[in-house]
Amino acid sequence: MRYILTELNDRQLVIRINRPDKLNALNRTTLEELHGVLRQAATDPRTGGVIITGAGDKAFVAGADIEEFASYGQQEGTILAQQGQERVFDLIENFPKPVLAAINGYALGGGLELALACHLRIASSHAKLGLPEVSLGLIPGYGGTQRLSMLAGRGKALELILTGKMITAQEALELKLLNHLSPDNGELLPLCGRILGEMLKNAPLALAAAIRAVNACFDPDANGFKTEIREFGNLFDTDDFKEGTRAFLEKRKPDFKGK
Repeated sequence: MRYILTELNDRQLVIRINRPDKLNALNRTTLEELHGVLRQAATDPRTGGVIITGAGDKAFVAGADIEEFASYGQQEGTILAQQGQERVFDLIENFPKPVLAAINGYALGGGLELALACHLRIASSHAKLGLPEVSLGLIPGYGGTQRLSMLAGRGKALELILTGKMITAQEALELKLLNHLSPDNGELLPLCGRILGEMLKNAPLALAAAIRAVNACFDPDANGFKTEIREFGNLFDTDDFKEGTRAFLEKRKPDFKGK
């Protein structure tokens, strides 16, 4: 792969977007490589969860590659947004394993949208976040208008999108865009690893079911309560449920197989 680096340790797959000379800006090749890595990780039993970060100390992802779409027209722009959402951003949001964004610097435009699609967001204290697309005559096109509104509320989402201003990591934490702050980049990936490690102690099928149930709360075409009931009931037929209850009764740690 040209722009994506991966490292797998203890069932944790770290995906690093590697275009530091472009502040890790997203181009078509990067998005396709990211799609491929995620599709493989979704079914790879060696991968229990994913951490996405950027190369270098300056940027997580500082937006989309403007040079690539500066000459696009309406049809090309529509396809750009649709393919990006379906092949990467929606894939991350509905990923069957936990996905954490380790925001190690600027998360702007498509970079913030990438982080918003992840299940959790952890940032270094020096990180800056924003959706500045209106300064280019555009709006967020990778789900940013929707996911930011869900997390921060309508008024604050409109303020951030319409002004295009950047906010600090501390401000993002107060707006509930972030789950945790790390004091610096040196502590960021270890913190993400500890959080993901706590998740991976639990039953893989239950983690996937929980993601689907929570996502249903924000899906206008789904009934979240019915989704929860269905997912809850389905888990009773899994080996993981039987192992979890046996381990509890036998006062030992469970050995989940994801079956």
